[in-house]
Amino acid sequence: MSDFAELSVEGKKYQLPIVVGTEAEKALDINKLRDESGYITIDSGYKNTGATKSAITFLDGEKGILNYRGYSIEDLAAKATFLEVAYLLIYGELPTTEQYAEFEGAIRRHTIVNEGVRTIFEGFPVNSHPMATLSSLVSSLSAFYPDSYEGKDNSDRHIIRLLAKLPTIASWSYKRAMGHPMNYPKNDLDYCSNFLHMMFSLPVEKYEVDPVVASALNTLLILHADHEQNCSTSTVRLVGSSQANLYSSISAGISALWGPLHGGANQEVIEMLEAIKADGGDVSKYIDMAKNAKTTGFRLFGFGHRVYKNFDPRAKIIKKAADEVLAKLGVNDPVLEIAKGLEEAALNDEYFVARKLYPNVDFYSGIIYRALGIPTNMFTVMFAIGRLPGWIAQWKEMRAAKEPIGRPRQIYTGATLREFVPIENR
Repeated sequence: MSDFAELSVEGKKYQLPIVVGTEAEKALDINKLRDESGYITIDSGYKNTGATKSAITFLDGEKGILNYRGYSIEDLAAKATFLEVAYLLIYGELPTTEQYAEFEGAIRRHTIVNEGVRTIFEGFPVNSHPMATLSSLVSSLSAFYPDSYEGKDNSDRHIIRLLAKLPTIASWSYKRAMGHPMNYPKNDLDYCSNFLHMMFSLPVEKYEVDPVVASALNTLLILHADHEQNCSTSTVRLVGSSQANLYSSISAGISALWGPLHGGANQEVIEMLEAIKADGGDVSKYIDMAKNAKTTGFRLFGFGHRVYKNFDPRAKIIKKAADEVLAKLGVNDPVLEIAKGLEEAALNDEYFVARKLYPNVDFYSGIIYRALGIPTNMFTVMFAIGRLPGWIAQWKEMRAAKEPIGRPRQIYTGATLREFVPIENR
């Protein structure tokens, strides 16, 4: 194969270097195209544009492959802890025993959040959306740690702080919404168990972390830890390209994740299931409506994926965790019974199988969060906790590569030059 592709524009030919990744992904390098030809490219939504080279995550939607740093998501979900995966994403290799002990120990020591941040939190309305408070409070950490924007090479300290404090901050919204006193972290617990303690323990009764629930949460966080150059990840890199500090860059990523077209998908799954229940719970009726979507306008949330054209590899993993959680907790919830009916129909109905509309990770994660008693407006917060290591890794990689500030071009379609008319003559 040639090292160049040839582009012919207005009778002139331009050579575009061909870039090949380690997994044989191919791209045309157009970095010099505008300088040489005066032309730019248009790619709304950046669906065909590679904004960067990255060594963090490999995703093949056609084959249903998701690897972190060369390790399959199946292996990591079955064998690793979330903090091992976080270390892998951020630092490039799985930690040794000594490295893991130091990393986890540092996180345990930084789980407490400055009481000044809590004062800010208590100034928000009681019914504030938890994603609004999460984004705001993460951004506020810049004010509490001013060395994060003074150009010092101390990012590891802030990485540890963010990983340690985000679950603590996230738990505040839940406890406040429930009208319960907030819990301080217990540093004798592992990462997932500590979060469950902060969410669900009450001072009037003894709380024991269920190992099945903790294991399911560990799996969920691993599955969400990174997903290549999606909307929120690209946002973190774009904001960080201006030399913005880690806290402000991650805050921007949280805001991007909040959008219903990105992180809100598992919330939409539960809202759909509740709507079906309110309409009588007839699963077959909604299966038929989905098959005739052009006429009915109805679509099933949590089935198929815009990236994975075959199957979502994460869904196979999380289905097992969902089954274990439901069996262990013995949850009697008609909404979850509807979910099981939809799942069975989608996995066996010729219409869905032929179109590869399998239940995806959002479908099963929504079921698990519902079973745990986590309110739907907290689902995206859970997603953010899982995605944090990936955002940090992408920010760190972008800074290390000294990538230029992000500055997309445009094609202007507004009015051409016109004369200013004084206000009295308009």
